[in-house]
Amino acid sequence: MGPRGPAPHRHGSGPAPALGARARAGDGARPPAARALGAAARVGVDIDRILARLRRTRHRWTPTAVGAVAQRTRDPFRILVTCLLSLRTQDTTTGPAAARLFALARTPAAMLRLPLRRIERAIYPVGFYRTKARLLRRLCRALLDRFGGRVPDDLDTLLTLPGVGRKTANLVVTMAFGKPGICVDTHVHRISNRLGYVRTRTPEQTERALRATLPRRHWIGYNDLLVSFGQHVCTPRAPWCSRCPVRDLCRRVGVTTSR
Repeated sequence: MGPRGPAPHRHGSGPAPALGARARAGDGARPPAARALGAAARVGVDIDRILARLRRTRHRWTPTAVGAVAQRTRDPFRILVTCLLSLRTQDTTTGPAAARLFALARTPAAMLRLPLRRIERAIYPVGFYRTKARLLRRLCRALLDRFGGRVPDDLDTLLTLPGVGRKTANLVVTMAFGKPGICVDTHVHRISNRLGYVRTRTPEQTERALRATLPRRHWIGYNDLLVSFGQHVCTPRAPWCSRCPVRDLCRRVGVTTSR
């Protein structure tokens, strides 16, 4: 059994806290601390074999809500809206809520024409549905006023939109536009540490470490793959190590009880 990992992190699908200016600059530059942190942790962890096995196994797991939308359409607006609905909400709730909303409106202009109460009814019971309904209207207005109704395709511009943090921005960049990005939520943070690939205490530290160490060819699919794995096998408490496809490659950092 490996050494104890980082302090327990609350399970959920919420966004990683926004990074400061230095971290945003790190999209291109890799801070020395992040390089050292990632390099020290990844020694002996065969991330290529781990991810290859997970890809071969993922057909057994239900796709994430955002991943399911991305499989059906590459529409950046629908992917962006689904990301926002998914924050602090289980995928089993997010998927149907997004489907109900998109049955009413699929563009920023069409969504703005909906009464606020109708948006609220469509997305209920996602977490903070009233707040999210108002946020969606602000987002649609910003997209129309600033970008002619189109969703921008770069991380920094996405981060200027109402309600968009690094998790959402990275998901849109990777899933809608196929550009490299690393989206770190609680699943990615937990599993990257549990594998022993990084040694970090917060999701923002994990993003910096992964940007410094994870081969770019893995960036786009890393979040969606690990989120599905984390929902079905590598759960926050008592993970299913007995049926894990990478149990012989995992250091099981911080795991004290498993199934």
